[in-house]
Amino acid sequence: MLKKTQGIVLSAIRYKETSIIVKIFTRELGLKSYLVNGVRSQGNKSKTALYQPLTLLDLVVYDKDNGGLQRISEAQLARAHQLIPFDFTRTGLALFITEVISKSIYENYQNESLFDFLHNCIVELDHKEAQLAQFPLVFLLENAIYLGFAPEEALGFLAESRSQPFSPAELTLAENYLSILMQESFSNTVRINKALRQKLLDHLLDFYSQHLDNPGNWKSLAILRQINE
Repeated sequence: MLKKTQGIVLSAIRYKETSIIVKIFTRELGLKSYLVNGVRSQGNKSKTALYQPLTLLDLVVYDKDNGGLQRISEAQLARAHQLIPFDFTRTGLALFITEVISKSIYENYQNESLFDFLHNCIVELDHKEAQLAQFPLVFLLENAIYLGFAPEEALGFLAESRSQPFSPAELTLAENYLSILMQESFSNTVRINKALRQKLLDHLLDFYSQHLDNPGNWKSLAILRQINE
């Protein structure tokens, strides 16, 4: 059956000589794996741009009840990124978002509210005025809400952890800072020192690891550290 849906590309791997298998988080159908034939052939290489991480797509897909690999009938850009592919910081943040989502959801997982949040995050990241230093922290705080394991208050993010890396003075600063981020979201302009911001990022990723099945190492963390140098 053919169905229309919006999609966010998470990953693509090569399959045989000219094809790819692409994972797309769709709004109406959830996370699906699609086989795209011939996309890497000599005359179709420009189509690979459609399947870069965090590309926003309008799709017409074949939806089979028996699961497994699906197929795409039509795919076109829903919104062309203006900055993400050409800015090292934004590209690194895009890889980070992709990794977090890929480790947080599973095949056929469907959550329209999460999809809408991710769509808005991607659009925000592509804006020139985006607050990039705070972006990964805001993303982790709000993403946890849609995944269903976010505490109601900032202190909950700090208290629910296997480790407590903050001094008493840092803990107060961290709680106040997270409270502002939770209230003002991506529009915030608050600043803290880089060392404490990095501690918070490590802490929140540890918090995520406690709530996810087999999260493994966070490969994009090294890229974020390089961005914050």
